[in-house]
Amino acid sequence: MTADRRGGNVLLRRVLVAGTGLGVLQAVAVHAQDAASSPNQAREEVYIFGQRDAYKTDTSSLGKLVTPIIDTPQSIDTISQQVLQDRGVTDFNQALKTVPGITLGAGEFKSLGNSPTIRGFVARDDMFLDGVRDYGDYYRDPFNLESIEVLQGPSGILFGRGSTGGVIEQASKMPRREPFIAATVMGGTDDTRRATIDVNEPLAALGAGAAFRINGMVHKAQVTDRDVIDNSRWGIAPTLALGLGTPTRLTVSFYHQYNNDIPDYGLPYLGAVPAAVPRNNNYGFRNDSMRTRTEIGTIRLIHDFSDTFSLQNVVRYADYEREFRFSEPLTATTLPATTPVNTVTVTRNDNTGDSDDRMLWDQFFGTVRWDLGAIKNVSVLGVEGGHEKAAPEFYNSSGVPGTNLLRPDENQYFSATRTYPRYKTHLIGGSAGPFALDTATFDRWTLILGLRWDYFHVDYNDYNFSTTTTGLLTRTDHILHTDEMTGYRGAVSYKLTDNGNAYFSFGTAFNPSAEDLSLISSSRSFSLNNAQLDPEKNKSYELGTKWALVGNRLDVSGSIFRIEKDNARVPDPDNVTLNILAGSQRVDGAELRLEGRITQDWQITGGYIYLDSQQTSSTPGAAPVGSPLMNTPKHALTFWSVYQLIPRFQIGGGGRFVSSQYTQNVPPIKTVPGFWAFDAMARYAITTRIDAQLNLNNLTNRYYYDQLHFFHVVPAEGRTAFLSLNVRF
Repeated sequence: MTADRRGGNVLLRRVLVAGTGLGVLQAVAVHAQDAASSPNQAREEVYIFGQRDAYKTDTSSLGKLVTPIIDTPQSIDTISQQVLQDRGVTDFNQALKTVPGITLGAGEFKSLGNSPTIRGFVARDDMFLDGVRDYGDYYRDPFNLESIEVLQGPSGILFGRGSTGGVIEQASKMPRREPFIAATVMGGTDDTRRATIDVNEPLAALGAGAAFRINGMVHKAQVTDRDVIDNSRWGIAPTLALGLGTPTRLTVSFYHQYNNDIPDYGLPYLGAVPAAVPRNNNYGFRNDSMRTRTEIGTIRLIHDFSDTFSLQNVVRYADYEREFRFSEPLTATTLPATTPVNTVTVTRNDNTGDSDDRMLWDQFFGTVRWDLGAIKNVSVLGVEGGHEKAAPEFYNSSGVPGTNLLRPDENQYFSATRTYPRYKTHLIGGSAGPFALDTATFDRWTLILGLRWDYFHVDYNDYNFSTTTTGLLTRTDHILHTDEMTGYRGAVSYKLTDNGNAYFSFGTAFNPSAEDLSLISSSRSFSLNNAQLDPEKNKSYELGTKWALVGNRLDVSGSIFRIEKDNARVPDPDNVTLNILAGSQRVDGAELRLEGRITQDWQITGGYIYLDSQQTSSTPGAAPVGSPLMNTPKHALTFWSVYQLIPRFQIGGGGRFVSSQYTQNVPPIKTVPGFWAFDAMARYAITTRIDAQLNLNNLTNRYYYDQLHFFHVVPAEGRTAFLSLNVRF
């Protein structure tokens, strides 16, 4: 092999590895000269953007899932790093919009940060980072993510409490044995200024399998057509790995992200629909703020005793701090039909608070591969649990000035007659969850059986203060509550051909009253309606098929499913201050998904979901029977495609359709209309190490509502352009 050929291969390998780093565009020139070619023959440069088949994820990052995704009997939507790069994604909500089964909620008083709904059920507490719950009220940035996986349907056997509609797993970038550096700078018409860097370096002094990787990010941006709003954050994520490629592997990682934002609480309703006002109207104050600090430290140790037996232990300590003051716009619930819109006053519902939430968690499990005659088994047995603490404090204000609905005063700074303590809480939670999961394969059949028992104990204290006398303590509560639940999972899969299968799966999940580390059932009245209730119980049934097509480069899957919540919380007809477990909800649906490469130059990802949701039993004061669930569109579609036109140039584009949704399904009923939105991109390889990418979001400048709540809605950004410059070494 010639020196030129060897150099081209080294460059190819290193830059493809860098494609797993932070650059949003990867391009490399491969010297196609054969070893036997004439030295005088001209070299042909072929530019390869990103990684081959990078839209398709073959294996899950979760160690508990032992089969390839194509053979896992569950709907799993994957968002690869290449998709994130191609779409120019800079925040977590942007990433989640690529999954049709997800809608986004707007923040509220006690629950801030990312708030997704999956298949009709809120999943704010169902976000995980490297297999461990990522509880925290902050807006996540994907700068340190290798991929995002959305496991749809109840997954209590894998994750414990929650997961009614599904879970969101974030896979962090981990050290590798090849050195690389990838950096990106980005600017946008919304005043985006963003820089990221990804550095990976082997550490020979610590052994052949030692490496260090560090990712960093600084980001500052406004939002097109949303006055005043400002997002500012920075993050750093160093990780040390020892023993890569050996039987014993240790990783030690730390994640830090700091946000300092002027938050967006959007627009008020006027009657049953969002107020028809200009998209740029802002009803907050110039000095509204939300500051969060997230610090997560993780130690993971894996030891392979043999090809058939391994043990893994993960220890994590996380600290989530937040401090906020924001203004929620509200209008009168009833206005005479003849009221001129230009005379309507918007009340600014001021919310102030802070919290420091902490978690210490341990997850231990072993994987055993064993045979019983012709039946091949892979068993995962383990236990996880830990200690969680939440201590939020909330303040109210009186005498906050209102503003006009059509012409809000956006230059006002916050003022109030009085700001006073309203509610303080302190909750300590203790959890333990032993689990066992076995995957048995015989001929073309695969059977999965899982069992888990969860123990969840909370010690809750709160302090209620007077709304008229500042600092006067009016009531305290001390509640001890313990939930114990057993969860099941079963699935059977049959290989129809070598590249296609059909499956049926069943799973359970549960939702305790303190699932989000709080017993507050209303952030407006600070009521504790659910404090002594048993958990809600959920069941899921899914029939589906998965196929690897086009030489295994394109994965196509489809499923029909039902999710049932058979003891939903509803008001007690005999005591309006309490809830009872007398309601039920059901979601019937179907989903189609494809991701991968259709031709050598054409990559695609997309999906469609149909959701028929309804309240199936109820009590007075709850959603009437037959009502759709909130934030659950009947139809949702996403698609994205990239095509390499010529060796140096790629173009891409996609769209998203979401049908109308109920944002409040109890009288007065509130809805938002459906929408179409389109995005596009183009990129050019300037050299083999430098490239440029242009992204255009919301091409048609569509005015639609992106984050939903029953008291306010947040509009999506207007038409926005981003230009990125990427360098790799």
